[in-house]
Amino acid sequence: MDKKELAIAYHDKKFNCCQAVACAFAGEVGVSEEVLFKAGEGFGLGMGGMEGTCGALSGAIMLAGMKNSDGNIENPATKASTYQLSKELLNQFREKTGSTVCKELKGIETGKVLCSCPDCIRCGVEVAEKVLFS
Repeated sequence: MDKKELAIAYHDKKFNCCQAVACAFAGEVGVSEEVLFKAGEGFGLGMGGMEGTCGALSGAIMLAGMKNSDGNIENPATKASTYQLSKELLNQFREKTGSTVCKELKGIETGKVLCSCPDCIRCGVEVAEKVLFS
């Protein structure tokens, strides 16, 4: 099963979009699915109400920190490079979907859906694979 299929299978098991994307890469970032599941729980539904950043994108950005951070809490040295990875994830996601905001993607105010949740999840996986794991 590829990462997109795995992420969709997680979503079908009631994982939110963030959890689905992040958990699909648990092995690659050396973090348990349970920890990623817990960390991503509040980032679904556009951070709880469709007003914020798409959960699938949030999951990909969470992976950027898990993969790139030096974890040095005394003298962190990787913030700038993680921010650059995050910016690239955001730009590529927006280019593919038309937005990074959940309510815009779902067409809440316009009635025009730009990208469904499953397609946002697939896109989140795709940009994570390309930017972080290629």
